[in-house]
Amino acid sequence: MMEHVLSPPWLARRLSYGQKLVHLGLLLLALNATIAACVAAETPYSQRAEVQAYLDELVQEHGFSRIALEEVFAQAYRQERIIELMSRPAERRLLWHEYRKILVDEPRISQGVIFWRDNLAALERAEAQYGVPPEIIVAIIGVETRYGRIMGNFGVVDALSTLAFDYPPRAEFFRGQLTEHLLLSREEGKNPLSLKGSYAGAMGFGQFIPSSYRSFAVDFDGDGIRDIWNNKVDAIGSVANYFARHGWDGSADTVVQVALAEQTTELQELANSGLKPIRTVADWRALGVLVDPSEPGDRNATLMRMQQPGEAEYWLGFDDFYVITRYNHSRLYAMAVYQLSQAILERREA
Repeated sequence: MMEHVLSPPWLARRLSYGQKLVHLGLLLLALNATIAACVAAETPYSQRAEVQAYLDELVQEHGFSRIALEEVFAQAYRQERIIELMSRPAERRLLWHEYRKILVDEPRISQGVIFWRDNLAALERAEAQYGVPPEIIVAIIGVETRYGRIMGNFGVVDALSTLAFDYPPRAEFFRGQLTEHLLLSREEGKNPLSLKGSYAGAMGFGQFIPSSYRSFAVDFDGDGIRDIWNNKVDAIGSVANYFARHGWDGSADTVVQVALAEQTTELQELANSGLKPIRTVADWRALGVLVDPSEPGDRNATLMRMQQPGEAEYWLGFDDFYVITRYNHSRLYAMAVYQLSQAILERREA
């Protein structure tokens, strides 16, 4: 880290006295930040005052054992890597064609066909019960964990504690997820320290955050346990239930590609302005979006600009596309899931 702070010798010789003082001040700030991060990483969360206050709340509001909580947080530590990953998500730093290349790739397509074949009965039952087609369920699990191959190796308590107490931009949300994780562990009879997941605390085949597990995970094989970590049947049913509860319909197109009559300033400002479909197809036509004449004018849609290497593509996303974004609030993510689902479906049918 120090290499990135220090200037090369030739530059240092040309600095004025005042500039050298500023340079030294910046170096000291960086050094202090590094030392503070190292100290925090070596100090268990149980020794921090704000965490002690949080434990007081858990005991009072949810009836947790104070001794048990102290034992958990005495083994929880700040993870600097988690903060780095949270600060640079792929959805924010990649263009669509770069993002798509990562997620809609040959291994995910071919492995998706195999996952579908191996879990056909559960997928067909999930479609019958929840109305969610197999290709969407398979694509979600493929994008999230490569069909269970990569489920995350961060301790969930470490991840959620780091984000709750050392990542101010989303501290309130992750503090809530930390509480949900502790409740989940108590309800399911699990040691909260034993569960592993992503840097954001998402778990299992479908990468459910704790609140999603508590609200949407199902015991789809009837063995009395909602196991999204090891049981593919439960994972499939849980993903299907998540989509159904968020309003998946499945009766019409999820997205359609369109063109613009003109590259107007208004359309450029409206493109990517929101995920929720709030304008009708008729509204978009009136604004200059060229939509297939067969598309009903009364359907709500959102306009998306998706950057390709040469130029942008334009798409309308409908209500089911919005449902995919409830899993991850990103148009890039939802489009990758949808296009992977179609690639898997086409490969399987072929």
